[in-house]
Amino acid sequence: MSSTMSLPARLRRWTYLVHRWCGVFGCLLMALWFASGVVMLFVGYPKLSPWQRLQALPVLADLPYLSPTQAWGRTDITGLVLNAANGQPRYVLRDASGRLSTLDALTGRRIGPVDQAGALRSARVFLPGAGGQVLGSLWEDRWTHSRALDPHRPLHQVQMQDDARTLLYVSSSTGAVVMQATRSERYWNVVGAWLHWLYVFRNQPVDPVWTWTVIALSATCVVLACSGIVVGLWRWRFGRPYRSGSRSPFAAGWMRWHHLLGLSFAAITLTWIFSGLMSMNPLGVFSASTAPDLAAYAGATVAARSPTPLAPQPLLRALQAQGFAAVELQWRTLGGSAYVLARDAADRTRIVTQAGGPVVIARQWPRAVLEAAAASLLPAPMVSSQVLAGYDDYYYRRDQQSMMGGSERRLPVLMVQFADAGRTRVYIDLYTGQVELGLDRAQRVGRWLFSLLHSWDLGPMLAIAWRRQAVLVSLSAGGLLLALSGVVIGWRRARKSLRSRRA
Repeated sequence: MSSTMSLPARLRRWTYLVHRWCGVFGCLLMALWFASGVVMLFVGYPKLSPWQRLQALPVLADLPYLSPTQAWGRTDITGLVLNAANGQPRYVLRDASGRLSTLDALTGRRIGPVDQAGALRSARVFLPGAGGQVLGSLWEDRWTHSRALDPHRPLHQVQMQDDARTLLYVSSSTGAVVMQATRSERYWNVVGAWLHWLYVFRNQPVDPVWTWTVIALSATCVVLACSGIVVGLWRWRFGRPYRSGSRSPFAAGWMRWHHLLGLSFAAITLTWIFSGLMSMNPLGVFSASTAPDLAAYAGATVAARSPTPLAPQPLLRALQAQGFAAVELQWRTLGGSAYVLARDAADRTRIVTQAGGPVVIARQWPRAVLEAAAASLLPAPMVSSQVLAGYDDYYYRRDQQSMMGGSERRLPVLMVQFADAGRTRVYIDLYTGQVELGLDRAQRVGRWLFSLLHSWDLGPMLAIAWRRQAVLVSLSAGGLLLALSGVVIGWRRARKSLRSRRA
C-alpha cells in the first residue's frame, strides 16, 4: 500500500480487506446460524414445561399426612411442596440457600440423595406403561445447561422405551423428573439449538469462555455484514451501468450472485447477527439496576409465618368438595400472610387461606392484596397499577418450541409500575400471586434489540403463526444463500492465497 495513499482511499482499501478476510470464516458461521435458525422455528430446545410436569403427577389421596410444622422443623424454610412425583407422597423443602431436601410425607423419614433405583421409579410414574433403563448419573450435558437445574444436580439419566424414545433427567435431590428430551428433539437439536447457540463450546451452566466466544464471533460477523453492505453499495452503479449492461461489475458466477444476494438480504442478515449479539447482553448493558425483592414481597419464610399452617387433609377435602383434584400443594407467604397454592394436572390453580376461621378457596387474589404486597418489591413508590386482560409488548406467551415456551403467562395479570430510576414494570399472576416478570428500562430496550429483531415476536406477528414462519423461512433462505456464496468465494480465495505462498 502506498504511503501517499489518501485517507479515504486507505479506509476504502481496509474495508475491502476486512470484508474479504472476515468473510473467509464468518460466512461459514453465518450459514450454520441461518440453517439452524430455521430448524429452531419448528423444533425447540428440550424443556419440561409446568403443564407437562403436572400432568404426570398422581392425584394426592386423602391420607394421614404429617403436618407442615412436623415437616420443616426449622424456620429458615422458604418453600414447602407436597406431591407424589415418585409414586409416594413426599414433602420437598427449600431452605434460604436454595438447597432442596425431601422427606416421606407419611412417616417423616428423611430421604437422602435419590439413587438410580429411585430415579427409575420416578421415570415410570412420569411415563406410565413404558419401561426404562438408567444410563447413569451426570452433572451436565448438552441438554441440561440451565441454571434452574443446579439444585437438582447431579442428574440421573433414564432412557425410556416409549415410542418417542424419551430421555428423562431425574433430580438426585428430590427424585422428580426435571427435564425430558425425545429422540426426535435430540436429533433435530444437534442441527438446531445446540448448533445455533454454539453449545459445542459450553461446558458448564456459567461459562465465561463460551459467553465471550459467542460475543466475539457475533461481533466479528456484525463487522463482516456492515463492511459487506458498504462494499456492495460502492460496487453498484446507481447511475450509468457497466459496459456489460449490468449495474454489478461482476460477470456471471459466484461473485455476481454474492453481490446481488448481499444487496437483497444484507439488511436482514445484519439485523439477525446484531440481535444475536444483543442476546448475550454484552458487558451487562441490559442488566437491571435494581431487581425486584421477592423475599420482601413474600414477607417472611413460610415456616416463620406459619406456626399452625393449613394441614393437608382438610385442605384436600375442601378442594375435592369443589371438584378440584390437586396433584401438588405449595405452602407460601404473600405480604407476610401464609397461604397454600393448589395445582391440578391441567395446571389450574386454587388459592387456599384460613384466617382463624373456615378454609377459604379462591381462584384469584384480590387486586388490593397484591398491590399491598407489591409495594415491597422496590425501594421506590408505585406510580400506577392496572389489570391487563390481554398481552402487551413485554408480557406475552410463546409457542412450546420457542425459548420462552415454558412460561405460564396467564391472563389476566396485574401490571405495576414503579418510580425508580429504571421505571420498572412488574407483572404479577392473579391466579398464583407469583411475580412472573420484572423489567426496567434497560431490560425493555433489550427486549426490542434482541427478541423483536431476532424472533419477530410482536402480538400481530404471533397471531398468524404460519405467515410469520413463512416470511422468516424465506428470509433465512436468502441469508443462507448469501452466506454459502461467501463460503465458496472465501474458500477459493484462501486456496489461491495458500498456493501463492507455497509457490
